[in-house]
Amino acid sequence: MKYVVLLRGINVGGKNIIKMNDLKQLLLDLNFKNIQPYIQSGNVILDSDLDETSLHNKISDGFVKQFGFEIVMIIRNIDEIQYLIAQMPFSPDEMIAAETADPQVEHLYVYFLESLPEESQIETIRRKYAGSDTLRVGKRECYLLCHQSIRKSKLAGYTSKVFNTATVRNWKSVCNLYDMMAGRQPNTKKIKR
Repeated sequence: MKYVVLLRGINVGGKNIIKMNDLKQLLLDLNFKNIQPYIQSGNVILDSDLDETSLHNKISDGFVKQFGFEIVMIIRNIDEIQYLIAQMPFSPDEMIAAETADPQVEHLYVYFLESLPEESQIETIRRKYAGSDTLRVGKRECYLLCHQSIRKSKLAGYTSKVFNTATVRNWKSVCNLYDMMAGRQPNTKKIKR
């Protein structure tokens, strides 16, 4: 099965610096095949016959032994990524409105969660936020549409506090990871939907 491994909080703000070549070597040492790192923020595609839990445990144990600290890791298989993309919940009009507000930044993000979001978590976020940004729930992810930079989004801030073990990727990265999993070259142009 083709998987993507998403590591949270590495190579961000000068903390938890891990070279992608070192991460790739660890995965090779753990006998994984067809390893493809994508950018420097902890995205790796690989093949494995293990189920998600066994894969997570094997990589986590190896990571701690190799690098000396624990990391939050989210794993999805190719079918889950394909479904996540197909179920993107925002209309073309919503996307255009967000992009028109600030055409210089990314607007669509995915929060990858360890488990299904609870309704109480979503309600907590909705009670605290009133504005133009929008959060929609998927299976084990939430989709965030921002009208400005995610760094300025109060909704992103609330969402990150409630889902403090989530790892976030922009839509372009999600689509590029899927393309790589499917054996295609990642798109270097801005992705519109």
